[in-house]
Amino acid sequence: MKDMQQSLKIMKFPQVAAPPSLALGHNWNPGMVRTEGKFLAETDFETLPLGKGLRWPGNRRIAVIFNLAYEMWSPGATSGVGPMGNVLGVDVFDPNADSYGRYNATTGIPRLVSILERHKIPATLMTSGLVAAAFPERLRAYSASGHDIVGHGMAQDMVFPTLSPEQANQSIMRSTELIDAAIGRRPDGWISPRVTSSAEVHRSLASAGYVWHGDVLDGDLPYLQRFDQAEILAIPMSVEFNDLPHAMRFGRTPGQFVELFRAALAGIKSQPAETVIIDVFAHGHCYGRPAASWAIDEIAKLCKEDKSLWLTTRSEIAALTLQRKRAA
Repeated sequence: MKDMQQSLKIMKFPQVAAPPSLALGHNWNPGMVRTEGKFLAETDFETLPLGKGLRWPGNRRIAVIFNLAYEMWSPGATSGVGPMGNVLGVDVFDPNADSYGRYNATTGIPRLVSILERHKIPATLMTSGLVAAAFPERLRAYSASGHDIVGHGMAQDMVFPTLSPEQANQSIMRSTELIDAAIGRRPDGWISPRVTSSAEVHRSLASAGYVWHGDVLDGDLPYLQRFDQAEILAIPMSVEFNDLPHAMRFGRTPGQFVELFRAALAGIKSQPAETVIIDVFAHGHCYGRPAASWAIDEIAKLCKEDKSLWLTTRSEIAALTLQRKRAA
């Protein structure tokens, strides 16, 4: 843990043009170049689209995933947002933001999980390694109840672009070990802090045995990333329904969160049919509080009453997609 707590230095990479010989269907990731003018082949990957003709169970077109951010911060670090609206400077410890963030794991997530359980909806619990270390029995109970426990880095302040390759690998491996120790198995899926990672991290996740990750925003449906030594399913995130920017950046109300979701669902249904994933994000320290958690309850109720929706997890989507690929 000592290494985990050391100061993190933001890495800067040279701007390098994509190799002219880069094959079609491969992705160029200049942010992972370590040496001026040199292209690292291990960050090159082939993509295989898997969404053509995809339907959800029961011939449904719309899948809804409830993602709960189950997070803790490294000792000495705090949530990047707080109720005062202006977290103190980077060199000043902010007890207000610290206390605000602690609400996540102690109170907010248990409330949000209980809401989804009342509606018999599985939660996707994006779980910090520090959470697995601090609350192993609770996490084990959530897993036993059918919720999807997903790797989410060692701590919420350890955002991958700010880490060295060694720190990034340690965050992946140590958080995976802690979740394994808590629930008795390694997680199948991974969603990074801030949903922010590079192809190099995706390669590391594939090499570590992860089945899927959700760290992409560049599509609507799953696709396969094939690296030299391993492959992993990328299941893109939708970004419209996230309580943190909704409340903290835009200053919108819980009631508006519900109405935006209701309007979007009606709008999607009014368009020509296509297979889509709708993500609903809630953070324990934001919409896990009594004055806001009711909005998640309302959306859950709305979804449960709509039989045209598949209420699912990314692990279930991954299993369905890979089964369909094997049968093709």
